[in-house]
Amino acid sequence: MAAVRRAVPAQVAVCVCYVAAMFMNGMDATIVNVALPAIGAEFAVPPSATSAVNVGYLVSLAVCIPVSGWLGDRFGTKRVFLAAFGAFVAASALCGLAGDLTQLTLARVLQGAGGGVMSPVALTMLFRAYPPEQRIRLSRVLILPTAVAPALGPVLGGFFVDNLTWRWGFYVNVPVGLLALVFGALLLAEHVESGGKRFDLLGFALAAPGVGLVMYALEAVAHTGPGSPHFWACGLAGIGCLAALVRTQLRAAQPMLDLRLFADASFRRASAILFVCVAGFLGTLYGFTLMYQSGLGASAWETGLVTLPKAIGLMIASQLVGWAHRRWGPRLVIAIAMFGAAVSFALMNTIGAGDAWHAALVQLASGFFVGAASAELQVVAFATISGSATGGAATLFNVQRQVGSALGVAITASVLAAIGTGGLAAYHLAMLVSAAFALVGVILALRIKDSAVLRPEPAAAQRS
Repeated sequence: MAAVRRAVPAQVAVCVCYVAAMFMNGMDATIVNVALPAIGAEFAVPPSATSAVNVGYLVSLAVCIPVSGWLGDRFGTKRVFLAAFGAFVAASALCGLAGDLTQLTLARVLQGAGGGVMSPVALTMLFRAYPPEQRIRLSRVLILPTAVAPALGPVLGGFFVDNLTWRWGFYVNVPVGLLALVFGALLLAEHVESGGKRFDLLGFALAAPGVGLVMYALEAVAHTGPGSPHFWACGLAGIGCLAALVRTQLRAAQPMLDLRLFADASFRRASAILFVCVAGFLGTLYGFTLMYQSGLGASAWETGLVTLPKAIGLMIASQLVGWAHRRWGPRLVIAIAMFGAAVSFALMNTIGAGDAWHAALVQLASGFFVGAASAELQVVAFATISGSATGGAATLFNVQRQVGSALGVAITASVLAAIGTGGLAAYHLAMLVSAAFALVGVILALRIKDSAVLRPEPAAAQRS
């Protein structure tokens, strides 16, 4: 075993485990959407009932994210990551073996719990393994799980549903996951930041229902529209919990969510841009998929194929963002990327029936610009964060990513529900709303200070 550890550098080991875990987590967030009609047909339940499969996953994931930072710092990132990853893989097998909708939903809850813990812990391990000056080189690694996987989900989901069975959308995780677990158990290094760190029970009691209820409300509005009583009741209750959480966390000596990290200007600005970026990206991914199928008459498989270039664009961006970072600096790269994303989102309204090549080119452009922004934002966000605060920062970063993603889908769904999908007008307005999210990102990007990222200074000096 010692020989294997010497042969594989510690940084490589972290990258392999990060990509494997996050790719499966990101892909599962979208691969199930294509399979829901087939799941409903097999279990003989109405389409509306299958939403529990996604609701259970998203709420469980959101509830578990806040505690991930404390778990990693208290018990060690390797131990917690492997336990959460193992739970995710086991839950994937249980999803594939489910005999009814209740069993599938419970397995998805377990899967969400594993994903909610392993995502922030994996990001913590990655950024602790690489100093700030090396992180731009990580763009080729970061872009795969964080952006490519959601784009590939509908493609693989459509293939499994049409050619095998929806269960393979879950079974595919098992062999890859087992290999990654063995690899991580042998080669990952343990890091315990604070073995005696106290558990913030009050913080968890407010964060878990707060984030969970907000995610549930956003999922509810995506299916029932803004008039849903579940949306208003759960949304207001969740916001109330989060408001109380902010007050208690700012006063706590060892908070579960270290909101004081938002005093760091680079982290605060990058987090805000990430929020609007993923909201626009997931909003168009959800809205375009419906528009191309329901509005333009394409099949699920055809829709998956025309969205595949989005993943190609993301990968191309990952190869070029390092060069652009050195030549232009993060401020200009992110501003240009977010503006390009806004234009590409709006251009989705120019796609007509049978315009497969045009649709593919627009998807390629949107993937490229979102990929460039995403890779650069993760570098900017953690440039001035200390090693000891990385766990807390990764937790906050992932909370915003999940809520932003759900918000984008919810707003798109609300627009479709309010206007109606009898024609293309609702879809076109939804694309413009997503473009507006990206334009907000342009404005925020112009406030980034290149000097803080290219030549990091102490975090206290960056507060503004």
